[in-house]
Amino acid sequence: MSRRKIFKTEHLQRQVKNYSEHCCVPLCTASAKFNGVLSFHGFPTELELRRQWLVKIRRDNFTISSHSKVCSRHFATDQLIEPKTLDGRRRLVKGAVPTLFEWNHFTAQTPRASVWERRERPTEPVSREEQEEHIDVRDHDYCSTPEPASLDMSSQATEDNSKTVEDLQKQLQELRVQREFCLQRFAGSDDNIRFYTRFPSYNHLMAFWFLIEPSIYKMVRVTRAISAAKRSEEVVTHARPSTRQLLQPIDEFFLFLCFLSVGLKERDLANRFNVHQSTVSRIIATWTSFLTTLLGSQCIWLTPAEVQAHLPEAFKDFPDTQVILDCTELRCQTPSSLLLQSEMYSTYKSHCTMKALVGIAPHGAVTFVSSLYGGSVNDKEIFKQSGIAALLIENMAVMVDKGFLISDCCKCKVYCPPFLSKQKQMPAYQVRETQAIARLRVHVERVIRRIKENKLFDGVILLSHAYNINQLFAVACMLSNYQNKALVKKWVK
Repeated sequence: MSRRKIFKTEHLQRQVKNYSEHCCVPLCTASAKFNGVLSFHGFPTELELRRQWLVKIRRDNFTISSHSKVCSRHFATDQLIEPKTLDGRRRLVKGAVPTLFEWNHFTAQTPRASVWERRERPTEPVSREEQEEHIDVRDHDYCSTPEPASLDMSSQATEDNSKTVEDLQKQLQELRVQREFCLQRFAGSDDNIRFYTRFPSYNHLMAFWFLIEPSIYKMVRVTRAISAAKRSEEVVTHARPSTRQLLQPIDEFFLFLCFLSVGLKERDLANRFNVHQSTVSRIIATWTSFLTTLLGSQCIWLTPAEVQAHLPEAFKDFPDTQVILDCTELRCQTPSSLLLQSEMYSTYKSHCTMKALVGIAPHGAVTFVSSLYGGSVNDKEIFKQSGIAALLIENMAVMVDKGFLISDCCKCKVYCPPFLSKQKQMPAYQVRETQAIARLRVHVERVIRRIKENKLFDGVILLSHAYNINQLFAVACMLSNYQNKALVKKWVK
């Protein structure tokens, strides 16, 4: 066998042997197989030195064998002799004892001072020349080189701790979002956004938010308005962006939508958002007034040219239709006053109601909303008092149901299903006209149904909300234009 092959075989045998070496010190998992930088040293043959090793590694009854090794990370740097060649082995100085362990954080303990050294004694005066002569330059501990094993363990522990802190902070943030009832909690679910806000998706809601956000800091809080009214002063200053609020503005808006769309009670909202019930009342009142002013400042009544530009194909037989009108009733709590009961009782609903006139353009946008009236007021009277007659001119046409006998109240043309009157049967053209008008009038009924899907109007309205129910209904009607996905897509195009 050649000399080269013999050397290679011996090298492989030595490597396999080294791979089987591992440290016998408790809490140390160092192995030559996974760490080629460390060196492994056998126990000394001297009995006293061997006993010191066993005491230091805390294994008094340990049976020492030829495979028992202690790795170099447990020895101080000055106890190790580095090899002079690449193939050499690291050796220990004579009398070396392991002193660096897991239980002392890999730091060598300083020997305890003797009684003579601990006792304080008066120092002899030293001349200035001698003092300057014996000045030690290395008067700071950072001039010394740290132990390699201690430095490695410290950096690894710091890295692990920072990663653990980062993970815990992330988990804490996720748990806080899951626990809190806020808009961000439902940002990933369009179904929940649709349920709580009536907007079709989170992106759709945020698009509307970006429209109103610049005006938020001009909002006048209800508390400031009340205090100014008591002092008979005019509110001329607006809320500053730095004004501290219990909830973020977007979460206040989300609270208002939950109240309007889901019909949640104020106490329920207070528990969900972790605020006081009076705070919920103020937020609802503030946002109701703000949205009424902001959305009401936009003219929703369309000109004839704008209506014609968006006129659907279904209205080709009624091309001059400007608005489709219908009345809707909201059930309310029965008042204790008999006079109010008689004014608000509706024979059609057999309940006390509040009645409003809603008008939509042929393409589906809400273009008119009246105030709420008592349920006993008929449709014709609401048409007169609402003021819509002043908006209708001669070249326009309005489409209504049979109950609207308004031909003598307005100058424009009225598309209304014909009455049977004294005829036994309607002529064929009147039947076709009735069917055509009914097919087109269904659009206003769908819009009204979508407005009343806001659960606040679906049940019985409490009289405690009577002070701002007009504003709430107007906001719901105007919001329906932004919540209608198909309508918004047409506007974008």
